Amino acid sequence: MPDIVTTLVPASIGMAKPGRQLGASVTPAQRRRLVAAALLIGDLVTLTIVAGILQLGAAVAASDTDTNMASLILVWALALCGALAGFSLYGSERAEPVDRLRRRTLGNLVAAAVVFAWLAVEQPTSHLWGFVVAGAGLIVVLGYYIEALIRGALLRRQLWTAPTVLYGTMPACLALARDLVSRPELGLRPIAILADEEGVVPPDAADAADAAEFPVITPVQANIMSPRIEVALCASGDLHVEQADWLARLPLRQIFVVHDASTLQVLNPQLRAMGGLLGLELRSAIHMPRNLRLKRVLDLVVAIPIAVLALPVVAVLALAVKMVDNGPAFYAQPRVGRNGHIFNVYKLRSMYADAEARLAAHLAADTAARQEWERFFKLSNDPRILPGIGQFIRRSSLDELPQLWNVLRGDMSIVGPRPFPAYHNQCFDTAFQALRTSVPPGLTGLWQVTDRSDGDLAVQKRQDSFYIHNWSFWLDFYVLLQTLPAVLHGRGAK
Repeated sequence: MPDIVTTLVPASIGMAKPGRQLGASVTPAQRRRLVAAALLIGDLVTLTIVAGILQLGAAVAASDTDTNMASLILVWALALCGALAGFSLYGSERAEPVDRLRRRTLGNLVAAAVVFAWLAVEQPTSHLWGFVVAGAGLIVVLGYYIEALIRGALLRRQLWTAPTVLYGTMPACLALARDLVSRPELGLRPIAILADEEGVVPPDAADAADAAEFPVITPVQANIMSPRIEVALCASGDLHVEQADWLARLPLRQIFVVHDASTLQVLNPQLRAMGGLLGLELRSAIHMPRNLRLKRVLDLVVAIPIAVLALPVVAVLALAVKMVDNGPAFYAQPRVGRNGHIFNVYKLRSMYADAEARLAAHLAADTAARQEWERFFKLSNDPRILPGIGQFIRRSSLDELPQLWNVLRGDMSIVGPRPFPAYHNQCFDTAFQALRTSVPPGLTGLWQVTDRSDGDLAVQKRQDSFYIHNWSFWLDFYVLLQTLPAVLHGRGAK
């Protein structure tokens, strides 16, 4: 038997840094039950809050109190929990955020249909029909945010993520492990890397894995610790028959053969069987005319009521700007729109009237600031910003509210790549400029609502490309819901 160079792991291994987190001391079955219970309780809390709103609305809309309100809520609770369980939402297996939002919305539609059927039989003349419609929409939105809070709490206790072992070439395993660690919301936590069938691990590979805090284990050790493992990932994408047979003998809930599709910018590929081969079908849905028309209709549905509500806020903020610095309260800046069309984007003025002169002087005097500007087109300490009101409306993104007029005019969409000035757009290669301008620019976008919103031009390019290649109604809905916490945290706003 050849010498084995490996990082030894005891049979009782659970997670990294065992004992410091709740997830390190529970079995996989217990973990799944705790996750399901937490998510179920979150949905019941959501329904309880919405029920309070419905009860208040019923009291305002009708002179008498509906004696069957309790029955309605009981039916709704059973229908909602049953539907969401049917869409596999009471677990972390279906953890991709956009897909979970889609499933949550569809589950709520099914639950609402059940409630409507019950009302048709039990209370055909009830005044609650309208409240159920409003309540179903509110449950989708409120449930999304409550689930995010629960997911964060479970992540802190290492309960959301399933313990996962990686199999394949060492570089591929290490790269995949780092990616999973950076995105724990996906529900997979790498705890070890499996050696090959012979148990031979090159010293340099073992050293690299040890440095990355991912222990390398042998097949014998994997057999011993298999009750603590839920998922196996073949990171190389090249799983041979004998390797598949060996992994299949382990009592694992899921085995994935992973292919690096990061360069394809794919979110929800369509899998196609072609004899003994599997193919990924990629579509660019946003470029279909019917989808562009649908996007325009949804823009108007969202923008019109928000614009009406925002009008008095914009008026107050415009007055505050003029009190701080004499000059126009609004300004228009040329931006590059769809098909290269140049249009004026409108904002509340958050900078001094002589902002460009101040910027030029600052960049000429400060080399570090000039380098920061050339990389990000933002400054951490921007001398152009108005004191007080300027920082406030920029950090809160309230300076963007006048762009609702751009949306109503059709220059922009609610969600899409942000429109850049020409000097910013020209920093990208020609092919990406053409890709960006093939779709309507947006009031908010994927780059703005992610933790990568402070990234440089390469990050902007990757995020905008991902959005365009993977556009769907659900991705727009996801970005829209993520905009609120991003604004509240002032993420990426400078």
